[in-house]
Amino acid sequence: MKTEVIKLDSRRPDKKVLKQAAKIIKKGGLVAFPTETVYGIAADYMNRGAIRNLYKIKNRPKNKPFTVHISDYDALGEFSCEVSVFEEHLIEKFWPGPLTLIFRTDMGDKIGFRMPDYKIALDLISECERSIVAPSANISGNKPPRSAEEVLKDLDGAIDMLLDGGPTTMGIESTVVDVSAMPYKILREGAIHKVQIADVGRKLQHAHLYRK
Repeated sequence: MKTEVIKLDSRRPDKKVLKQAAKIIKKGGLVAFPTETVYGIAADYMNRGAIRNLYKIKNRPKNKPFTVHISDYDALGEFSCEVSVFEEHLIEKFWPGPLTLIFRTDMGDKIGFRMPDYKIALDLISECERSIVAPSANISGNKPPRSAEEVLKDLDGAIDMLLDGGPTTMGIESTVVDVSAMPYKILREGAIHKVQIADVGRKLQHAHLYRK
């Protein structure tokens, strides 16, 4: 398989190209695209074949789940996520942005979500009209790619399409916070520092104390 590479204006991405990319994803294909942090690989969350292929090409451990990427807040309701006041404040402060939050659903499952702060990413997710996962576009253990050229080093021929939006602005992965139970756990400190997360909790606590 030859990976099709298409360049896009990061501020005004061609909608026809995004529709083409979304069509590939809907059919079970894999599309790499830029976010504000690193490049990711989009796959249909509900397509088991696409998910299996994603695990395979990344050489990713099967016990390491993928994060769902969303373009609007309604997706959390569609997954029946339990969202506390603290989590609402994290969302308000850091979404869209480089923060992955792991919620617990009404069914007791734990699912990670992220809303990227990048037009190509948000427009692509919206165009797909379904939930997608988007881990970093590299073989597990390798450095996350900041450019289309770095994506191709690992995955040329393994993915269907690569949307080249130029270098990413941050170059560091999102911070991952498990808020499925309290106290929360920071599983990976990335673009958002742990002190910024703690500060949200402190301000919320002070606000509640003040109301009393």
